[in-house]
Amino acid sequence: MATFRLQGSRVLAVDMTGDAVKAKNGSMVAYDGQMAFKKMTGGGEGIRGMVTRRVTGEQMTVMEVKGHGTCWFADRATEINLVRLHGDKLYVEASNLLCTDAGLRTGTSFTGLRGATQGNGLFTTTVEGSGQAAIISDGPAVVLRVSQQYPLTVDPGAYIAHQGNLHQSFQSGVTFRTFMGEGGGEAFQIRFEGDGLVYVQPSERATIAGDV
Repeated sequence: MATFRLQGSRVLAVDMTGDAVKAKNGSMVAYDGQMAFKKMTGGGEGIRGMVTRRVTGEQMTVMEVKGHGTCWFADRATEINLVRLHGDKLYVEASNLLCTDAGLRTGTSFTGLRGATQGNGLFTTTVEGSGQAAIISDGPAVVLRVSQQYPLTVDPGAYIAHQGNLHQSFQSGVTFRTFMGEGGGEAFQIRFEGDGLVYVQPSERATIAGDV
């Protein structure tokens, strides 16, 4: 299995000994040894995946990288975060997924209103199995624990990914900026309940939910 390691916080190094990884198309910045690159259809999920992603609007263009040596990946100088999966599932925005072990399965999952508030459709990308994935964030990501005693409410523009046994619900939101008379609050917020982890970034992507 390929070995993922960070060089700094914005470059991912992947050591391969004949293995393969799936990475965001165009994210390779350097490599040594012998590497082969192949563009993959439908987010690496074949024709069925291509059709599903066209229908759902959760677009993702990836390439397979296979060989012997080290390959380095980066995307617009964004911060990179490593996530290890042990037979569980990661839910992540397609634009925030940089690289995965080739053995991890990717797909799409219905998310409901959260996707609509971001203008990304009603679906998100899933990564499932055992192995490593690298996700990117605009600024250093914060990993927040959700437990039965401590549910979590997140601004949809700051959400990146989540994993674990979590239930999502949506609620009308007002922010501290609204209370201060500055406006700019999100019309909806995501509430997570259960047991798991939520990844958020310190920079909000533009949403179409409207201001409160």
